[in-house]
Amino acid sequence: MAIISLVIMHELAVTQSILDISIRHAKEADAKRVTGINIVIGQFASIVDDSVKFYWDLVAEGTIAHGATLHFERIPGEMTCEVCGHTFRPGDISFECPACSSVQVRITQGEEFRVDSIDVE
Repeated sequence: MAIISLVIMHELAVTQSILDISIRHAKEADAKRVTGINIVIGQFASIVDDSVKFYWDLVAEGTIAHGATLHFERIPGEMTCEVCGHTFRPGDISFECPACSSVQVRITQGEEFRVDSIDVE
């Protein structure tokens, strides 16, 4: 039960941060309304699109971002082998280097999480 609560709180905090960032930038641009938010999420980021969408209407209610559409772009994960330097996209189960079978790898893409752009009126 504690794990589920932690996940829920994490997604709520993430959604609130998206709202805060969007409103701050919209106000700096003298926008009257936020109509869309484009979010980039890497494969390895611990963000669940559906959870963010679920919380969005709750946190955005009564703000200039109420009713804004969230658009998600997923970035695939990529790893680089520390032994042979091969760069690859990992499988679902194994992070083993397909070139030399080493498990000494580092993530080089896929941890992204950012508000990429905001559509305003």
